Amino acid sequence: MTDLVSRRSVLMFLGLSALSVAAPVAVSAPAEAQSTGTERRQDRRSGRTARRQNRRIARVERRDTRREGREERRSIRQEGQEIRRDIRQGM
Repeated sequence: MTDLVSRRSVLMFLGLSALSVAAPVAVSAPAEAQSTGTERRQDRRSGRTARRQNRRIARVERRDTRREGREERRSIRQEGQEIRRDIRQGM
C-alpha cells in the first residue's frame, strides 16, 4: 500500500526546512542588535539616574530655602513679641 502524504506532514517538513534556513540568520543578527540595544538601554538608565539625582538635589535646595525662610520669619515674630511684651510691661 502506498503511503499518502498528508497535509500535516508536508507543512511540518516545510516548517522544519524554513527553520533550518532561518536559524543561522536569527542566531548571528541579534548579537549586534542586542549590544546596540544594551547600549541604548544603559544610556537611558544613566540619563534617568542623572535626572533623578538632579531632582533630589533641587528638592533638598528647596527644602533648605523653605527652612531658612521659616527660621527668619520665626525670629522676626519673636523679636516683635519681645518688643510688644516690653511695651506692655512698661519698659
